[in-house]
Amino acid sequence: MSIFNKQSHAFMDVIRCDEPSYLIWKWRPAGSQAGGNRDNAIRWGSSLRVKDGEVAVFVYKQKNGVAQDFIVGPYDEMIKTANFPILASIVGLAYDGGSPFQAEVYFINLARIVQVKFGVPYFEVYDPRFGDFGVPVAVRGTVSFRIEDYREFIKLHRLSEFDLEDFQAQIRDAVSRYVKDAVANAPAAHDIPLVQIETKTSEINDDIEYNISERFKESFGVVVSGVDISAIELDKSSDSYRQLMAITKEVTAKKVAAETLDYTERLRIQREEGQYAQHKQTQTANIGAYQVEKQAEVGIAGAQALGQMGANGAGGVELGGAGFNPAAMMAGMALGGAVGQNIAGTMNGIMSGAGKSAETPPPVPNTAYYVAKDGKPTGPYDMAVLAQMAVSGQMTSDSLVWQSGMEKWAKAGAVDELKKMFETAIPPIPSEE
Repeated sequence: MSIFNKQSHAFMDVIRCDEPSYLIWKWRPAGSQAGGNRDNAIRWGSSLRVKDGEVAVFVYKQKNGVAQDFIVGPYDEMIKTANFPILASIVGLAYDGGSPFQAEVYFINLARIVQVKFGVPYFEVYDPRFGDFGVPVAVRGTVSFRIEDYREFIKLHRLSEFDLEDFQAQIRDAVSRYVKDAVANAPAAHDIPLVQIETKTSEINDDIEYNISERFKESFGVVVSGVDISAIELDKSSDSYRQLMAITKEVTAKKVAAETLDYTERLRIQREEGQYAQHKQTQTANIGAYQVEKQAEVGIAGAQALGQMGANGAGGVELGGAGFNPAAMMAGMALGGAVGQNIAGTMNGIMSGAGKSAETPPPVPNTAYYVAKDGKPTGPYDMAVLAQMAVSGQMTSDSLVWQSGMEKWAKAGAVDELKKMFETAIPPIPSEE
């Protein structure tokens, strides 16, 4: 667009970009043709308008190279050397305020986000567990980017030769390479079967976006604002896919069977532990009955052991050529009872200490008597020892006995709980004449 300058009777230019959608756009004076002499001619005193989110780049050709001025929007002023430092050093730019100067003007859109759709055709991806089956996989998606560092962008791309379609094709090819590499490595990187790769689309998407962000900034001078993989497709009609599915199902079935067996074994162990815990709880609740049972078992075992000793001839007396030892048998029974009672008492003490919180019956009273020998008291002896003494003849029914609570000494045969010992006692064997 141009305006008329009354003093010089020439048209002044208004340099601005009216394109609705662009990334890089080159301005040309009104009425000029591409490649003509006036293509880059800018009249002194023209105005420049740069919208917010844009940057205008003035490119001047000099003898020693190319110079550039950057005007970042918003900006709306006349072109002056104070605003364009490079213009002040260019000799012969204006004559009487009317002659044009040569400069290429480009507008770069910093606000626009460019979206490029990409598609990666079928390529083979291998499951790390089954390397013999390569399944064709295709990927579709969109990558979004924008220009942030315009100076770096200009270093990487010649503005005069910039073509958006060609630039998008370069972006598309680069994205396809990175996507292909990420998808091919996804089964091993994410430890998943290839047939389940579609379930990891989100994770693969994040990996691709992370990998290409720095590479695109270095290679293309753009900032990637997002990657959106819309689909990862396996060629389910291929033979390799069907074969891989069959193997995967077989492996899965074996894994499920092993897990089921392990679960069943865990249930069995839990059930047995629960039964044992319940048994111990019941046993603790009935500790008194349990103690009595064990006392009886110990007493019987002791009597059997000592009785067996007598049966084997220990202390036996030969009668008519046949070995018979009734005294030893009686002593074994008495001693077995005594041992059983003593061991039971010990167990009772241990069990009482282990189950103090449970209510237990009082201990069985242990009766003891003193026995008079040679006019002197001996003892006291408990019932088991007295029974042994009665059997061995060390105590007879006429022996004097006494215990706490009796008023005086009494014959053993007259005491109710002792006289039974003499009913089974064997009389002494008369001497042979």
